[in-house]
Amino acid sequence: MKLGHVIYKVNDLDRAVEEYTAKGFTVEYGKAKNPYNALIYFAEGPYFELLGSTGMPGFAKRLLRLFGKHAFVDRLDAWDRAEEGFIGLGLENDRLEVDQEQKILDEAKVTYLKGRSGRTDPKGRKIRFRGIFPDDMQLLVLGSAFNVNVRPSGGYVHPNGVKAIKSVAFGTREELIPVIRRLCDDEGLTLFMGQGVKDVEFEYADTTADPEKK
Repeated sequence: MKLGHVIYKVNDLDRAVEEYTAKGFTVEYGKAKNPYNALIYFAEGPYFELLGSTGMPGFAKRLLRLFGKHAFVDRLDAWDRAEEGFIGLGLENDRLEVDQEQKILDEAKVTYLKGRSGRTDPKGRKIRFRGIFPDDMQLLVLGSAFNVNVRPSGGYVHPNGVKAIKSVAFGTREELIPVIRRLCDDEGLTLFMGQGVKDVEFEYADTTADPEKK
């Protein structure tokens, strides 16, 4: 698996879209009606997600708890209540299934919720994918490739000169690092003992670009 997306919680989604557009990024809402997130895509590598909320209604969370999905709802609640800043990181494979990743988690005796998800974006694309949410929040969210290509054409550079997310550091418990390494061979991912996403570095088309632009 490779780095899939970086999740950044925002207090006001519309304002965040305006701010990141003003910073020179091309931003699009996740869906046209009642969006709860917005995305910054790159031609290659992980995308950047601005998350206003998980979009999961309270009644749906209560129903999930009734079916024993407490850890999954705990993750959603943590994201919904989080302060503005980096809150998560996802890995993505190049297939439409996550069976190989599921096997690795099973061998490591990691518990999780596996499911399908999808949305129709503002361009009318019906996006579908499969995901795995480990019960342990110090493990990364795992996902399949989307069924449709949502990336801009090859070589695309945002107006501010950013062409990709170059690297991300993720802190977790020592015993979980080997599990993540089995799942992910992306050189852009640095793991350390700690907690959460740190040091997201952008790559610029012009190497002389001012890094303060991000």
